[in-house]
Amino acid sequence: MEDKIIHETKEKMEKSIEVFRSELVRIRTGRASASIFDIVKVNYYGTQTPLNQIASITTPEPKQIIIQPWDANAIADIEKAILISDLGLTPINDGKTIRISIPSLTEERRKELTKITNKFAEDARISIRNIRRTSNDEIKKSEKEKKSTEDQVKVFQKRVQELTDEFIKKIDDLVEKKNKEIMEV
Repeated sequence: MEDKIIHETKEKMEKSIEVFRSELVRIRTGRASASIFDIVKVNYYGTQTPLNQIASITTPEPKQIIIQPWDANAIADIEKAILISDLGLTPINDGKTIRISIPSLTEERRKELTKITNKFAEDARISIRNIRRTSNDEIKKSEKEKKSTEDQVKVFQKRVQELTDEFIKKIDDLVEKKNKEIMEV
């Protein structure tokens, strides 16, 4: 019973980390990265399609991204999708490819982005702690139902706490890395 709870706890915490990573990807740094377009969906023949499924996205230079659609008819739709996304980037369409220049970030904007990153990190930590609380409640419930002894409960609670510490450390490492990228000139 408790092993199942520990396994489910770990899975839920891993999902929280994945959500946190996807939020971090959306925060752009001063460097070009194809992953910032992971959230962009293009209206491709009436279907909302991820950009990376209808075009190749490359970064030939640190401050430039080139998007080359596999279907030339989709170029206007791709350009429109980038303009309406929250990325704040302006695409330049030459008929065959779309070029995007990544502007340098101001010091003020960098500090703002680190605050946003730290907020996402705190939300992820709260999510991990909520998962811990839920797991501990389930473990205590199994003790009340006489399915576990008090010693077993303490052992499993310790394992849940170790998982929590491990995942909080992952969040801290990810946010530190991202903030370093943001502040890099």
